[in-house]
Amino acid sequence: MNWFNRKSYPEFWKSYKNCFSKPQEQNLEKIRFVVFDTETTGLNTKNDRVLSIGCIAIESLRIKVSDQLELYLKQETFNANTVKIHGLLKEGKLLKVEEERAIELFLDYIKNAVLVAHHAAFDVSMINAALARLRLPKLKNRVLDTGHMFQKTKLDNSKIHFGLDELSHRFKIPLQDRHTASGDAYITALLFLKLCSKLNTNSKFNLEDLEKNHKRVGLL
Repeated sequence: MNWFNRKSYPEFWKSYKNCFSKPQEQNLEKIRFVVFDTETTGLNTKNDRVLSIGCIAIESLRIKVSDQLELYLKQETFNANTVKIHGLLKEGKLLKVEEERAIELFLDYIKNAVLVAHHAAFDVSMINAALARLRLPKLKNRVLDTGHMFQKTKLDNSKIHFGLDELSHRFKIPLQDRHTASGDAYITALLFLKLCSKLNTNSKFNLEDLEKNHKRVGLL
């Protein structure tokens, strides 16, 4: 991390930033979406750490099973109380990488894709916190939250927040590998496509329509 002392950015950040040189595509069929999830040591975005990142891509509004990323991070911070949720031990047999390497691989994978997550503000904030520890700027990608997308369907106005389990049950999505980053990313990808189908009511429906009336979560 020699850039720490030079007030310059590493090559992997420059490559990532260069992906945003062109305006964002608006046609949903032509956008590469990356659905992602993080498993963490807890829910405090300042003090807790990312344990794993799971990603899967969507192109032409179809899940691209061959286009996935799964990362496990070495744990300097360990919370035994959350192990029963995600099952990730401090040591274990999984191949783990340093936080810096994980962020480098994550940025190289997502490039300028539109990011999708359930309760996206948390996951984006956890990645941004890791970037801040590396003295790098925040994520530049556009972000969609499947929770906000469900609100836009107006199928249920009984409350503001709906959990992933709740919406998966509503849309008959199997909860396979729940509470693993890759498993939750895949479940969220299925939910995203079902919500797009509900919301896509005309041929001109685009990314701006999905984003309308909602802030760019977690990027401020």
